[in-house]
Amino acid sequence: MADPWRLSYDRFRPDEERLREALCTLGNGYLATRGAAPEPGSGGYRGSYLAGCYDRLTSTVAGSRTADESMVNVTDWLPWSYSVDGGGWFDLSEVTILSYRQELDLRCGVLTRQLRYRDTAGRTSTVVQRRLVDMADPHRAASSVTLHAEDWSGAVRLRSGLDASVTNSGVDRYAELAGRHLRVLSLAADEDGVLVADTATVQSQVRVVTAATHELLGAPVDRWRAVRDGDRIWWQVDTDLAAGGELTVDKTVTYFTSRDRAICEPREAATGAARRAGGFDAMLPGHVLAWRQLWDGIRTTFGGPPERLRAVRLHTFHLLQTLSPHTADLDVGVPARGLSGEAYRGHVFWDELFVVPTLTAWLPEVARAVLQYRYRRLPAARTAAAGAGHVGAMFPWQSGSDGREQSPTTHLNPRSGRWVDDHSHLAHHVGLAVAFNVWQYHRATGDREFLYRQGAEILVEVARFFASLARYDRSQDRYVIRGVVGPDEFHTRYPGSDRPGIDNNTYTNVMTAWVLRRAGDLLAELPEAPRIELSERLGLGTHEPSRWEQVMRRLAVPMLDNGLLAQFEGYQDLAELDWADYRTRYGNIQRLDRILEAEGRDVNCYRASKQADVLMLLHLLPAGEFAEVLAQLGCPFRVADLPHLIDYYLARTSHGSTLSALVHAWVLARAHRHQAEHYLDQVLSADTADIQGGTTAEGIHLGAMAGSVDLVRRCFAGIEVHDDALLVEPRWPAELGTLELRQRYQGHSLAVSIRHDQLTISSRPGRQHPIVVRHRGADHLLAPADTLRLTL
Repeated sequence: MADPWRLSYDRFRPDEERLREALCTLGNGYLATRGAAPEPGSGGYRGSYLAGCYDRLTSTVAGSRTADESMVNVTDWLPWSYSVDGGGWFDLSEVTILSYRQELDLRCGVLTRQLRYRDTAGRTSTVVQRRLVDMADPHRAASSVTLHAEDWSGAVRLRSGLDASVTNSGVDRYAELAGRHLRVLSLAADEDGVLVADTATVQSQVRVVTAATHELLGAPVDRWRAVRDGDRIWWQVDTDLAAGGELTVDKTVTYFTSRDRAICEPREAATGAARRAGGFDAMLPGHVLAWRQLWDGIRTTFGGPPERLRAVRLHTFHLLQTLSPHTADLDVGVPARGLSGEAYRGHVFWDELFVVPTLTAWLPEVARAVLQYRYRRLPAARTAAAGAGHVGAMFPWQSGSDGREQSPTTHLNPRSGRWVDDHSHLAHHVGLAVAFNVWQYHRATGDREFLYRQGAEILVEVARFFASLARYDRSQDRYVIRGVVGPDEFHTRYPGSDRPGIDNNTYTNVMTAWVLRRAGDLLAELPEAPRIELSERLGLGTHEPSRWEQVMRRLAVPMLDNGLLAQFEGYQDLAELDWADYRTRYGNIQRLDRILEAEGRDVNCYRASKQADVLMLLHLLPAGEFAEVLAQLGCPFRVADLPHLIDYYLARTSHGSTLSALVHAWVLARAHRHQAEHYLDQVLSADTADIQGGTTAEGIHLGAMAGSVDLVRRCFAGIEVHDDALLVEPRWPAELGTLELRQRYQGHSLAVSIRHDQLTISSRPGRQHPIVVRHRGADHLLAPADTLRLTL
């Protein structure tokens, strides 16, 4: 039976190495390192990344110069190898592997790799490698490598060091982009045996210092000596090893940057911390304790197939490695691929829409930090809106260091080898996601300090932008929003049109109405003093909320002839695709846009979606709230027709994004539970099975991972946060046994247990006011240290 706390591999597969490296990434919210082999020859890709560390380089792509910002692959701390009797360095590709096991311990955050092999000289050896990225101290990492000589004796030369020659080259599609983001200031070894790589990013001028200490256990050694090799520096040592003997090299490494707080200077901080850290075994207890405390605070467990629980834990593990308690003190957003690879160049998209609800339920201080990342970039969003001729804040589709738009203007289609236009910067709905998260965070935490200051400013500025984006169309007697890209992402213009964007995307318009209403409600709720201060600070005219009211009641919502919501204006004029034919010819048609472009056709001509678009509304809004917004808009769509709406768009979706299965599992959960479980399993296996054919090797999909946890917690467990109550309406499958989870709400720390016949909610002791738990329309008070039991 699979251990739900361990991700294990029993064979070495070079073709899967990069996938495993991404899945076995270790991190602590500040630093992360891919689970790559430290020796050469594995066929993998070593990468270490610091949260929020970006650099911009200029490249020539398809004949045009372009400036691209990327999350930087910083100095590699993993390199290690050995040679025997003056022979060549150990290279995994040049030996015969006799046995292999790689295991990621999710409970403790430790990666172990054990391989037994025979080299070309007939020597049999075993190497055991352990690794951690310290969750107790965000600046530290450590490894321990043991070499066992089974049937040979000889003189052994060991080397272990730091490689500052690294580049960003982990994504083949970016091969034409400049990738050397580090310049070496100095490489040195001090008198205490500390190796130091002092570097700086090329454009952003972030100084990154890496320091490493070593200890050799199990063999006599007179001294280590430092060896410089280009932009790499090694500690090298000679010793002897007898048959049956073994030796261990412990390496401790620290990272500090010029952006870190509470330091005098990064080199001094890095070397001092490295000297104090101790070896792997000295660091391990504190690291394990930090992980145990994290897991205790976010407990999620249930019965059924252990593979499902392991997937939920793996997804939680990656969420916590990207956005940990350490992140609360950093200025970083939610990178779509976490800190596990270079896909999307480490940029921040709208994925926080799927991440913040889970963070808020477990680590609200980290959720607040993610929202603060957006708040600090309000000036850039205002500048972007003004540049486009609007007021308010226009958040970028892809964000990096400073909040300017990072979306490319072209992208490579690997199928055709052609560069095609990219209009994703028109996906303005990212701002709606930011505003939605602000409101949901407030609902769940009751954090009025944040809402009345930063949150209110974000919400109002987003509302101003979308109200400005809306234009009155006299022919329809409606306000319209033209020239956008919706969540679908496939449709970026009309067939035959030179103008990018589509008009009246239903998701964008409905969520605009929702945001305008919330902004108006917030202004009415604000106490007089902060309301006046906010209005003065933003130059908010008294006429603006009145216009919001007009727009939110008269925004266009396009309809199909069959009475269903249209994805956008003109959707029903598009051709139907022969889905069966394409599935027969291509098998996997997730990236239908690339397939059609390679055929010389255009996905814009077809009723074909990459992922949920209209149905995203059902993911965000409970049925009652959804109906309320549509009624406010005077939309004739009937909520009773939701099953038909789901079926219509489900049949026209290629699921080219890992988020697609997540949203469809959500919207199907109420009425089609078994179908919903099918999509749940797709979400849970999306990265481990690499269902998109190679994308996970470039970085895990953090939105889908966090969303899968949220799917279990909010959707199947039926937990929704409201201003005045915690609503619990479980839809938990009986075959999955008892669900136990933790939930933070309005200052309470709750333990929730759901089985087929009973709901139990307990609140830890504290001084908070009682909260209301609402179940089947009945309200129940729950005070600190009390337990509520309800029959299901």
